[in-house]
Amino acid sequence: MAELKCSVENCTYNDQHLCCKGDIMVGGRHASSCDETCCESFVPRREGQDTFKNSTSHPCNTISIDCKAGKCEYNSDYKCTAGHVDICGCGACDCSGTACATFTDL
Repeated sequence: MAELKCSVENCTYNDQHLCCKGDIMVGGRHASSCDETCCESFVPRREGQDTFKNSTSHPCNTISIDCKAGKCEYNSDYKCTAGHVDICGCGACDCSGTACATFTDL
């Protein structure tokens, strides 16, 4: 489990830079930079909609992260081993507007 900070404020799972989903998937199978990664768990918040925090889980500082970015030094058998992960993507409309800022090329 990694400490997660998420700056994707328009994701429905984001609650004050913490994630309410419980686990996320980072995509970017052939990524060689953080800009080529994404949070595949991103769901855009609809106008007037609050986070899912009341219907799924509470925001957590730590979260399980599955990772498809095979060239990242923190990827170990599709699991993220970083102690701290930053997901960025202010103004994202879909998962391609997000990125794992912690990605480090091998």
